[in-house]
Amino acid sequence: MAIQRSVRRKRKEQAEYFFDYSLLFIVLFLLGFGLVMIYSASSYEAFQDFKDAAYYLKKQLIACMIGLALMIIVANIPYHFWERFAGLGYVVSLLLVPLVLTPLGVESRGARRWIRIPGVGLNLQPAEVAKLCMVLFLAVMVCKMGKSVRGLKGFLLMMAMPLPIVLEIYIITNNLSSAIIIMGISVLMVFVASPDYKKFVFMGLSAVAVVAVMVFVIVSTSAEGGGFRSERILAWLDPESHSQGKGWQTLQALYAIGSGGIWGKGLGQSMQKLDFVPEAQNDMIFSIICEELGLFGGIAVILMFIMLLWRMMVIANNAPDLFGAMLVVGVMGHIAIQTILNIAVVTNTIPNTGISLPFISYGGSSVMFLLIEIGLVLSVAKRIQLKEL
Repeated sequence: MAIQRSVRRKRKEQAEYFFDYSLLFIVLFLLGFGLVMIYSASSYEAFQDFKDAAYYLKKQLIACMIGLALMIIVANIPYHFWERFAGLGYVVSLLLVPLVLTPLGVESRGARRWIRIPGVGLNLQPAEVAKLCMVLFLAVMVCKMGKSVRGLKGFLLMMAMPLPIVLEIYIITNNLSSAIIIMGISVLMVFVASPDYKKFVFMGLSAVAVVAVMVFVIVSTSAEGGGFRSERILAWLDPESHSQGKGWQTLQALYAIGSGGIWGKGLGQSMQKLDFVPEAQNDMIFSIICEELGLFGGIAVILMFIMLLWRMMVIANNAPDLFGAMLVVGVMGHIAIQTILNIAVVTNTIPNTGISLPFISYGGSSVMFLLIEIGLVLSVAKRIQLKEL
């Protein structure tokens, strides 16, 4: 009896809880690298507009510090605590988006996508809140629905749940990129939860067919007056012919990437950031990375994101339960989709649309909510129990 108690006590002492320092290091590296590149890409414009070369750097640094504090708090709270707030988060997301149309709404560069937080001096982008809340809500719904997710009725219900928020973001804020990302997160989470891939293959082929028909119609009719999205598609197919319009940003980004060569011009030596590439510190920061650090720097950044996603995959595979695994899958999907779309836009692989590069591009709301999501992933990782028997 004494021997059995001794064995049980020994096993309890040997039980350890996992903490993914590799994931934390990668995130901190991307944040630090992002701050350096934001200063490099924005110093000229910031001095011209605000007489302070570090204007954008300071604002991003404050957002990073707040985000890191929130990440630490969330990482130390058991992730099941947030399960009870999933429905509330969904409702809050629905209510926040229309606030951009009120006096609290803030317009920047022709887009009204932010709301002012009174007394704080910060702006909040409801789309970023919706991304986090959608991950939490769908993770809870997958667990509640169980095997019914695999059926057609369950599949259609899961696909319908994000639609109200997606449509709100697209119609009210005219933010197609965020709408695509939220829908992409939802599809990926349901894909992982359902072993029947036929529905997804059919849905993917249908989406490709619809997009192909739309592009064909726009090209056939040369729909210059069909709205700015039609102009962006035409500029994507032939940026040189639209070099003074929608093709300007894409062409300048491609010039930046091409002029960087293999090793780049050197940190801070970009020419395209001197009022040639619009939003150099934001959507197009990857082009400045390639110009200053070359193909080597661009590939290094991509490899860091691959390592980040790999660490999340490890955590998801070893999560203590389905809810934890789905949370990590949702965060992984968010970062993967946003990274792929950003690099695809910069390299003119897809039509131009405003998508930031996670952790690197300028944007306070984006980096804060991404760090909160990383806090959720770390919280799941901390509950993975390692046993040495």
